[in-house]
Amino acid sequence: MFREKKAQAQSGWFMLFVLIAVLVLSSVGFVNSARAAHGWGIAGSLLVLMLDILGMVGLTIVNPNEGVVVLLFGTYLGTMRDAGFWWVHPLTLRRRVSLRVRNFESAKLKVNDHLGNPVEIAAIVVWKVVDTAEAIFEVDNYDNFIKVQTEAALRNLATSYPYDAHEDGQKSLRANTAEVAEQLKVEVQARLEKAGIQIIETRISHLAYAPEIAGAMLRRQQATAIVAARQKFVEGAVGMVEMALDKLSERKLVRLDEERKATMVSNLLVVLCSDQHTQPVINTGTLYQ
Repeated sequence: MFREKKAQAQSGWFMLFVLIAVLVLSSVGFVNSARAAHGWGIAGSLLVLMLDILGMVGLTIVNPNEGVVVLLFGTYLGTMRDAGFWWVHPLTLRRRVSLRVRNFESAKLKVNDHLGNPVEIAAIVVWKVVDTAEAIFEVDNYDNFIKVQTEAALRNLATSYPYDAHEDGQKSLRANTAEVAEQLKVEVQARLEKAGIQIIETRISHLAYAPEIAGAMLRRQQATAIVAARQKFVEGAVGMVEMALDKLSERKLVRLDEERKATMVSNLLVVLCSDQHTQPVINTGTLYQ
């Protein structure tokens, strides 16, 4: 298992000065050897010149929030993280890895929730690379790896919760978005530990019933809302009727028998609980006619 370590590197400015000095000296030596027709001198100067040019290949620039993974003939030498101008062995292979915070939005996935209802769900994942060695050597393509694993975790999460809670205390995708997003973060991070990636934040970006049941579920939600509203209306109406009877009895405005009380309660409940304007009917006789 690969772990990131620091690569040994020399100052690029110092090595650039040395390489330029060697280049000048070898060029002068080549010219002098050519004038003197000295074969070994020409060959030596050309060799030094070629090695000097090869050495310039080792000059490397490391940008802020960037890591450069250094390999020499298949051997991992380390990672350069310090921004600046550096020089490493010219025969090494250098692979750049961005350490910046990145994010992506998953595709809209169609899955069944805990109750078997088809829903559409998508998520936004904020992440960054924290171990360049694991990101390069443990997985083939860490960009694609995080997308596939996020979609797998999102599918698994959607099947663990219902879209709407139908029982008291039950968690749901729609009502507990913060907790669901935190659970998604934990699941995605567990899948990406070996890839050297840290999940900073996850958010549910899209959540809806699938089109084929969206209409039926909308009517169900409306019916549930109507029932809940009616319950509030009835509770309030009963309280108002009780208060009216208590006030009449307390102030002794009228004396009502049980039948008159029942009639008054019935009329008040009709007025208070009706979803339409009530039309009064004037009784010109007595209650018992």
